[in-house]
Amino acid sequence: MYKLDQPPLLFESSRPGRATAILPGSDVPDRPLDAIIPASHRAERAPALPELGELDVVRHYTNLSTLNMSIDANFYPLGSCTMKYNPKRNERLAALPGFSAQHPYQDESTLQGLLALLYELQGMLAEIAGLHAVSLQPAAGAQGELTALLVAAAYFRDRGEKRTQVLIPDSAHGTNPASAHLAGFEAVTIKSNAQGLVDLDDFRAKLGDQPAVFMMTNPNTLGLFDPQIGTIAGLLHERGGLLYLDGANMNAILGVVRPGDMGVDLMHYNPHKTFSGPHGGGGPGAGPIAVRDHLAAYLPAPIVARNDDGSYRLDHDRPKSIGRVRSFFGNTGVLFRAYCYIRSQGPDGLKDIARHAVLNANYLMQLVKDVYPVQYPGRCMHEFVASARTIARERGIRAMDIAKRLIDYNFHSPTVYFPLIVPEAIMVEPTETESRETIEAFARVLRAIAEEDPASLHDAPHTTPISRPDEVKAAKSPVLRWRATPTATS
Repeated sequence: MYKLDQPPLLFESSRPGRATAILPGSDVPDRPLDAIIPASHRAERAPALPELGELDVVRHYTNLSTLNMSIDANFYPLGSCTMKYNPKRNERLAALPGFSAQHPYQDESTLQGLLALLYELQGMLAEIAGLHAVSLQPAAGAQGELTALLVAAAYFRDRGEKRTQVLIPDSAHGTNPASAHLAGFEAVTIKSNAQGLVDLDDFRAKLGDQPAVFMMTNPNTLGLFDPQIGTIAGLLHERGGLLYLDGANMNAILGVVRPGDMGVDLMHYNPHKTFSGPHGGGGPGAGPIAVRDHLAAYLPAPIVARNDDGSYRLDHDRPKSIGRVRSFFGNTGVLFRAYCYIRSQGPDGLKDIARHAVLNANYLMQLVKDVYPVQYPGRCMHEFVASARTIARERGIRAMDIAKRLIDYNFHSPTVYFPLIVPEAIMVEPTETESRETIEAFARVLRAIAEEDPASLHDAPHTTPISRPDEVKAAKSPVLRWRATPTATS
């Protein structure tokens, strides 16, 4: 729904003859246009760009920026996404010219500082995981999942084993079955039990004699730590299968328990979650993977290696490697921020991150669970999944209404309707960086919304230029460029 105070587009504010800049005269020699740009490469007419004065442009974009939510201005309780504060010093360090101005085509001898940093980061991520080898190449968590499964496929292929099935809990992130399919496996769903954990009976029934991989998130997307992981790993390893950990929720166990010590064979990290790189907005990402020693040979090449003389190189000589999954050797800007974050925190600081994340989540859950019941009660980890099912049944207020109304109170919406096994799910993760006062204020607003007029909530948010866009239509029929219409202001 559009509102009357919706700010006009630049095209709608355009007036012929206005200009933002006065361009100097051309210093290109006077030559026929055909000699500069062939006719086949020229448009019939100049692009219809908006014409505005500089101050109009400045005010337009400044006003638009005030409509955006950001972690610097708003609380982001976005379950499963760990939207926590990004330390500004990491941004400054990543912008140092000695790193930001480097180019991947430079000779390795001129990249020694960067390679040393990446080599150290590989070691840090291996130690935190309790595993042996790391690839920094994957460009995002989802690609990290896919890369790990491609490594597993190469491992089984090298052993002459034809294993086709990847087992995945029904509470998993949606990228898990997608990654399994793309890697050439068949995805088999494992049910959750009454406690929201892996149903071991269903797991045993579907395990078979030759499982390939079990993809497990622990803590899972319900925010619950599954203590059965040792049993699961044992059953899987008895049959030659591999245990993969979706590392999306490492924020809850960081420095406290190592996945490798629980029997995990492969995992990926989300540096933008666990190690506080910028998150979202379609920007650059990273998804490093860590594996056990018997899988190291299959990692994407190159790997950063250290020479006997203490210098560093990119090791391309890896005949069993699955090959590149990304250009060059990883998204160094994001990886640099992760390195700075880990070095800033140290071992004790990493443990405190997890402890405070768990404390904040449990505190918030206690403040709201009488109004928003938790389907799988008990102590949660870094996040919890409440339900608006009772409010929906009794007052007609759905999870989406609550999420949209929170925007009016300057809180970002939590994740809703995920995981799918919880009706009217509201998935909340406060993270370790939020204060007690912020958590209590958010709880008060949640409780107040549950008492508001349902009819009014159906139209929320009320303070934004656009209230409830048709998201299905936008996804199916996107309009990605402006066109003049009879209703547009002249």
